[in-house]
Amino acid sequence: MKTVHSIQAIRDFVLAAKADGKKVAFVPTMGNLHAGHLSLVHKAQEQADIVIVSIYVNPLQFGASEDLESYPRTLAEDQAQLKNEKVDLLFAPSTEEIYPEGMDHHTAVAVDSLSNMHCGKSRPGHFTGVATVVCKLFNIVQPDIAVFGIKDFQQLAVIRKMVDDLYIPIKIVGADIARDERGLALSSRNGYLTQDELTIAPKLYATLCKVKDAIQAGTPFDIILKDATANLARAGFKPDYIDICNQHSLLPASSKDKELVVLAAAYLGKARLIDNIVINLN
Repeated sequence: MKTVHSIQAIRDFVLAAKADGKKVAFVPTMGNLHAGHLSLVHKAQEQADIVIVSIYVNPLQFGASEDLESYPRTLAEDQAQLKNEKVDLLFAPSTEEIYPEGMDHHTAVAVDSLSNMHCGKSRPGHFTGVATVVCKLFNIVQPDIAVFGIKDFQQLAVIRKMVDDLYIPIKIVGADIARDERGLALSSRNGYLTQDELTIAPKLYATLCKVKDAIQAGTPFDIILKDATANLARAGFKPDYIDICNQHSLLPASSKDKELVVLAAAYLGKARLIDNIVINLN
């Protein structure tokens, strides 16, 4: 596996691959790789001949009080994992490469219709940061396919809409949530959890499963959400939100909606955990 740091180097690599008739898949990450990231790599390998992974901790998607400085950076370990998975190329740019005129002098990409609710309400500007850097990376790499995890359901929805609205010729593929044996969704931020908190954390997904059961049983949504929020608080979480939404618009679901997603975020110690569960009603 080759590692490159410049835009020109990765463009040269992709141009040569496509000249050979190869299909290129791209997996953007912020590094500190775990089995969840590697599942995205495996999904990409199923879809294409060449797999490129990027590692870049994007300052634009972190708020002023968030964990940009402390976010784990483990490039050497990440390179070893990606090499073991037979990834073809790692793109690990600097901030100067991505934002050459500085963080205050760049074009922003905003998907307002999906960005200002749920996680966007708690993290103002986060999804503009995500959409901006992903749009930049797409224009740099120019892959045929890009793979994202469904765990970040709202992020995936934002990226899909950006690609559709801007006519970006890339197929977006969602990969299923990778979980540990207790049901906890894998995340780099799980590393912030203490041993005691790790025993509590799986209760977030357990709560979502109970919400799904209650929806399928016909319980009114307001009662479900009130009970779920109380259950999370009793378990030791500080709930941020738990919302029952239409899968496509991410707006609050009505009794007529059949394709639902339950989105949740909750603080546990230093970590802010997110998770979701998809529900398709007959």
